[in-house]
Amino acid sequence: MSNKRYHKYVLITVVLGALAAALYLGLTQKTPAPQVTFTDLTGKKISMQSLHGKMVLVNFWATTCPGCVEEMPHIVETYNQYHDKGFEVIAVAMSYDPPSYVLRFKQQRGLPFPVALDVQGNLAHQFEDVKLTPTSYLIDKDGNIVEQTIGSLDFVKLRSRLDKALIKKG
Repeated sequence: MSNKRYHKYVLITVVLGALAAALYLGLTQKTPAPQVTFTDLTGKKISMQSLHGKMVLVNFWATTCPGCVEEMPHIVETYNQYHDKGFEVIAVAMSYDPPSYVLRFKQQRGLPFPVALDVQGNLAHQFEDVKLTPTSYLIDKDGNIVEQTIGSLDFVKLRSRLDKALIKKG
């Protein structure tokens, strides 16, 4: 093997090894969810710590977002199906959404899960500075973010993950 070919072989091997290591770390590193406290429309405080032991979907949305409005019935359906098994949803209305619109939306649609207002934008900032809606975070029982979705959720995939994660509970 010529010297040039050998160096090329070594370089390719090193690059592939680095890519494999980066992929492994990306798949095994867990990002803890921010330790925030949500305030729902009734004024009730819900801390991330209090949700420990549950699978949690934190969904950033707005009443003026067509994708958010479209996916909300599917979130309700998934919540109703999995809530008793250890699944919680926190729907976080974006700071630009008027509280009266959010309250009306929750009442008209009969949302069964907590809806939080993010009046100052602090929650969106804590969750990687969310700007686009819908944006959702799936958080495991240990409080780690296991998936972030910008845009509409894949409910087949979400339910499959919940089935696997909550199988011990029922």
